Amino acid sequence: MTLPIVLAFAALLVVTAFALLWSGWPAWAKGLLAVGVTVFYFFAFEAVSGMWGWPAAEALPERFVLLAAVVEEPTKQTPGALYVWVNALEGGRPAREPRAYRLPYEKDLHALINEGLKKARQGVTQMGTAEPRTGTGRFAWLRNGTEMQDVKIRDLPAPQLPEK
Repeated sequence: MTLPIVLAFAALLVVTAFALLWSGWPAWAKGLLAVGVTVFYFFAFEAVSGMWGWPAAEALPERFVLLAAVVEEPTKQTPGALYVWVNALEGGRPAREPRAYRLPYEKDLHALINEGLKKARQGVTQMGTAEPRTGTGRFAWLRNGTEMQDVKIRDLPAPQLPEK
């Protein structure tokens, strides 16, 4: 999967180089092409990162099962992060594939995830919910979805078996 993507970027680079060096285009068009290809690179890098299994910088699913987590505590150099691996619950059933998410570090969420992981190690499956956070202030629509969620983790309820 990676080789075709690398080859596609190499082909784009060659075509862009030819257009910039040997075309008769005006200077403004060449500048626009250079800026466009650069912007495209960053969008494509973000999309490819998701395909390679890097944690998604998206909002958590509304309901999920907590599978694992890694905590990067904040330091003077880094703001810290919470990396969680969850399986979304869709229609009461787990999704086919789990997904990794990167959440901004919050001390309360760190404690909540640690408690959930302790229970999961004891064999108690942990279910989480993520709801939009209220009162996020102006320009909330510009922010990443992970900054606007209240996350709760609790024991997964035991399934109700039908009566005989």
